[in-house]
Amino acid sequence: PVFAGMKGSAIENFSCVIYNIFLMNCTWQAGRDAPADTQYFLYWQKSRDEEEMECELYIKDENCRNVGCIFQNVSIGIEKAYFLVNGSSKDSLIQFYDEYIDLYKIEKLMPPSNITVNCDEIKKDCIIQWQQPQISHSSKDMCFKYEITIKYK
Repeated sequence: PVFAGMKGSAIENFSCVIYNIFLMNCTWQAGRDAPADTQYFLYWQKSRDEEEMECELYIKDENCRNVGCIFQNVSIGIEKAYFLVNGSSKDSLIQFYDEYIDLYKIEKLMPPSNITVNCDEIKKDCIIQWQQPQISHSSKDMCFKYEITIKYK
């Protein structure tokens, strides 16, 4: 396909992460050949049925150029979400960048909660218990792997 716009003007290194259960952060870098006045705009669509929305809270660099977006109240659906970043400049047409992302794959899980440790000095053993972390997506049958590091003091 022929993309309108100057070669090397589309954003690079686009990535998103979901954290704290319902927050999402997406970041990118300006295209290496983009004119200095290029400004970028992010649109996303959670699923085909939902309407496309523009970022409400941009992250800006020192030149006031949009280089990321913070989303609040994100919930993870079963479909891939669609992301589109386009740009504008007085001097030339800017190429767009788009990507489909499975949101559950980019969720950074919260730590387990309610961790308790009960040690028995006579038996010389300890029982460590915790609750599984809260997750943004609703898949109840998730298998969690935990790693416990014990340091003796």
